[in-house]
Amino acid sequence: MKRMTFRLAAFLMFMGGMHSLQAQITGTTPSGAQFVTTAVPFLRISPDARAGGMGDLGVATSADANSALYNNAKTPFAKHDVGIGLTYTPWLKDLGLGDVYLLAASGFYKLDQNSALSGSIRYFSLGNIQFTDGSGSPLGQGQPREWGADFGYSRKLSDKLSLGMALRYIHSNLAAGAPSSSTTYQPGNAYAGDISLFYSLAKENGQGWNFGATVTNLGTKIGYTNDATQKDYIPANLSLGAAYTAVFDEQSKLTMGLDMHKLLVPQPPIATGNSTTDQTNLTAYRSESVVSSWFKSFSGPSQFSLINFSAGAEYAYDNQFFLRVGYYYESQSQGDRKYFTAGVGVKYNIIGLNFSYLVPSGNGITRNPLSNTLRFGLVFDLDTEANTSNNSK
Repeated sequence: MKRMTFRLAAFLMFMGGMHSLQAQITGTTPSGAQFVTTAVPFLRISPDARAGGMGDLGVATSADANSALYNNAKTPFAKHDVGIGLTYTPWLKDLGLGDVYLLAASGFYKLDQNSALSGSIRYFSLGNIQFTDGSGSPLGQGQPREWGADFGYSRKLSDKLSLGMALRYIHSNLAAGAPSSSTTYQPGNAYAGDISLFYSLAKENGQGWNFGATVTNLGTKIGYTNDATQKDYIPANLSLGAAYTAVFDEQSKLTMGLDMHKLLVPQPPIATGNSTTDQTNLTAYRSESVVSSWFKSFSGPSQFSLINFSAGAEYAYDNQFFLRVGYYYESQSQGDRKYFTAGVGVKYNIIGLNFSYLVPSGNGITRNPLSNTLRFGLVFDLDTEANTSNNSK
């Protein structure tokens, strides 16, 4: 069981930073801030190499094949009729885990100039795990896996404003292949939805402001046993974003943007040291209805300290070569992840390649477990026959 414990702990550590293990015991970080955790944290991973190079910026940037992963409402503003994006991310490589990765695919199809269909799927693998007993004897292989798939529709409400909606199915099988024990584990399943808005003041050449707002993963709780009282919240989230594009000439332009993220999950009760009281408080916390938990996430101390930020910039030359930089800031109670990112992109005809890199930070035990993270993205931009004919005239 040691390898499984290490992998799962490493995954939690990446989402919760170095304070997560302390938070499991005390309910607070060492500085006293409450720590907020959720199930299926892979939904909080930025799955796109373009956004990954800009500090995970994506709520109000220009529409592309991966818009469904950040703001579904952007897709009617896409320049092409069809977009397909594929991204591969080796995960936690800095911890020596060679078989942990995230795969993501997304795309859209414009029904007309005002509406579009979109979808995406994310697949997260924690690798192969060798289960052992207390003496180290092998008990079998395990393959923890999680994935989520969604389907969305978006439509322009005016020349500048659009609305998007999506439905998502989530499957999490963390105990796959685990040996039998006193507790019967099962895969967790959940359903969620997204609502998004996009408002563009940009001109035809792209210059100007874009604004975006999303509420994502609004859905059911998820559990891994038959005990209905042991279900946990999924990472419902509110995001607001703004981006400005400056066009210097026919070949050069620069986009800069800022996103703000607020997890719509209430703060857990602080441990009192009394096991009976703590269990009562935890039961009450878990029994909170999903809808009321969204609103309750705005109550409690230091709510503004729970807001995370993504800031980034993208320089484009001739819409073929791209340079990107960014910075991601996460509050201590969310995990205390803080890092710089960089990325490049190149596009030829209908095919685009994107790469992003997470700059190492910290030293020793404080080293960011996401250091040296790479993302590789492939994008296809296509047009229907009718649109191709119109463009050639």
